[in-house]
Amino acid sequence: MTVASSKSGFLVLFVFCLSVPTDSWGNIEKHTALFVFGDSLFDPGNNNYINTTASFQANYWPYGESYFNPPTGRFSNGRLIPDFIAEYARLPLIPPYLEPGNNEFAYGANFASVGAGALIDTRAGFVVDLQTQLRYLGELENNYRKNLGDTEARQLLSSAVYLFSCGANDYGTFVDNNLSIYHLFTDEQYTDMVIGNLTNVIKGIYAKGGRKFGFLTVPLSGCSPGVRIGQPGYICHKGIDDIARIHNQKLAITLEHLEKQLEGLMYAKCDISTAITNRMNNPSKYGFKDGETACCGSGPFRGKNSCGGKRGTTEYELCDNATEFLFFDSAHPSEQASQQIAEMFWKGDSKVTAPYNLQALFS
Repeated sequence: MTVASSKSGFLVLFVFCLSVPTDSWGNIEKHTALFVFGDSLFDPGNNNYINTTASFQANYWPYGESYFNPPTGRFSNGRLIPDFIAEYARLPLIPPYLEPGNNEFAYGANFASVGAGALIDTRAGFVVDLQTQLRYLGELENNYRKNLGDTEARQLLSSAVYLFSCGANDYGTFVDNNLSIYHLFTDEQYTDMVIGNLTNVIKGIYAKGGRKFGFLTVPLSGCSPGVRIGQPGYICHKGIDDIARIHNQKLAITLEHLEKQLEGLMYAKCDISTAITNRMNNPSKYGFKDGETACCGSGPFRGKNSCGGKRGTTEYELCDNATEFLFFDSAHPSEQASQQIAEMFWKGDSKVTAPYNLQALFS
């Protein structure tokens, strides 16, 4: 059955098939599903299937050059953090939910959208916001109930792990857009709004049976190539880092409270902000030759968002070996960096991932 559906202003074509291969659904109890929410650090290509601009898409060369042919839409030269997590959990790559023709999500689904934030107004009309991503999980829940029955659907959702990368885009909009209505708010008020929306989504998943969660902190992106190129003298942007720190402090407090309020909730919080900063300041310690220049882009630090030549600037530079760079483009880590962060998320000790790591949540 083919259905044309308008989701939050996006026209998406779905092909639903209610007969699901028994070999996948039949083994539903033998694995832990993975559901992914958030932004460009996690999006495997959902933005390929919405009405957006090239600024929020990466389905062209050289994106994916190290692993995917053709490019999938991942903002990387290869795999992203959730791809490695799936590998460590012995799952296949988790597919983008909006990919037409995908009707089988026995191992989970990825709802993340490049440019998305926790707030509905963040880049509205160009991305899939976090609340809409939660609604997509609700659609999938109904599909599970039809195919598996209520009991097994509930078991799948309750044993699953839910990953989040969210907030960075909300704060980029807040700090840099002087015309934004958000400048009516203080940093404290604004971070409360972002954390509040994220909390509502967590509670929405909990209500569906979800109990195990993984969260990345918001990266300190003030010294990233794409931010520095817009600064006088190419200095780091202190304001972005300051509000990210406030968010991360509040995220830690909120998760501690939720763990006490919501019976059975378990979570892993990975400190990506410190991980990225350490690699920028001391790249050789982590196997990189360059921690401040992007592999792909143009201008100082290759910080102009021109990788692939589809975003208004056709000319760009591309490094010979992306594994030597912390950043692949102006804002996103290389596959090598994503793998290192995924390993921290999966098996890191309490200094980097706490109170559990993802390996504990999957076991």
